[in-house]
Amino acid sequence: MADLLDRITMDPAIAHGKPVIRGLRYPVELLLELLSSGMTIDEILADYADLERDDVLAALSFAARLAQVKRMEPIGHSAM
Repeated sequence: MADLLDRITMDPAIAHGKPVIRGLRYPVELLLELLSSGMTIDEILADYADLERDDVLAALSFAARLAQVKRMEPIGHSAM
């Protein structure tokens, strides 16, 4: 997984510092949104010729890392 995560870069000069794939200006969040909308990896690769299968897998690995939290607090309405 570490090799995949090497494909994720963050640079303040690219996409406002958001995590992107190999500096290509494809934000990780874009790939995650495409996958969550039902697109397959093959469909994404057909639409974005400069991406590779490992780039999409890297986005998933990055998201999995972000989801590894120790504790989540429910968001509720607080009384004002």
